[in-house]
Amino acid sequence: MDRDKLLGEFLRARREVTTPQQVGLVDSGYRRTPGLRREEVAMLAGVSNDYYIRLEQGRERNPSMQVLDALVQALDLGPDAAAHLHALAHPQASARRSVAPVDQVHPNVLRLLESWEHAPAYVVNHRLDVLVKNKMATALYEGLEHNDNLLRLALLNPTAHEFYLDWETDTHSKVAHLRAAAGAGTDAFVIELVEELSRESEEFRRLWDRHDVEARTRAPVRFHHREVGDVFTSMEVLTIDSTPGQKIIVFQAEPGSPSEAALDLLGGRTRHDV
Repeated sequence: MDRDKLLGEFLRARREVTTPQQVGLVDSGYRRTPGLRREEVAMLAGVSNDYYIRLEQGRERNPSMQVLDALVQALDLGPDAAAHLHALAHPQASARRSVAPVDQVHPNVLRLLESWEHAPAYVVNHRLDVLVKNKMATALYEGLEHNDNLLRLALLNPTAHEFYLDWETDTHSKVAHLRAAAGAGTDAFVIELVEELSRESEEFRRLWDRHDVEARTRAPVRFHHREVGDVFTSMEVLTIDSTPGQKIIVFQAEPGSPSEAALDLLGGRTRHDV
């Protein structure tokens, strides 16, 4: 990642995926390129077209807070994407030191995970390395190559398209999370992962180039397990405040549903194996 170009690349990518209707403009018909025109973004943000062009081209790198807030409105950015834009424009104010990911999981967290006998759960760091799994999650992901990192699993394992029934949506969410974690490009460990995935996966390059930014929170996730069949769950992402950067991801099935029965089959096999 070229840090000097990140702000302009982000603005261009978000402009190209923002429709006129999304920001209250009347579509004037045929467009040579998708999304908004530069002059439309400049108008919506209240800046000159020349100034906005300089921002996209990387020739203007110090926009004011007022300009950034106006661009947030003009491009209809959500909270995570807005924070990302500010971090790109002023990386010194939000830079994170390039240190090793926090990989040590506290024993209290391990005990909590193992107490959830009917819900697969694991702990990830900010780049979605899977640090620990409970027995249910181990059974759910058993036999899948690259399951030590959620992005490697989704993008480098061909069977991921069968495992995740909503692969496109789920992988898009993971890539948007990584973009949020990448910030202004100061984390060497995230950069290393981005470079690896960019080399190995055309699908990653396609999603990464959109510059979507959104932290993962709550969402439906549907799996297909080779032994117990389809498992429909609700994913919840919990922040571990005592260890910044770590999150618990837990999957719960609807009580009384076939998916709960499928998870019970996995859980029964796991308990039998112990």
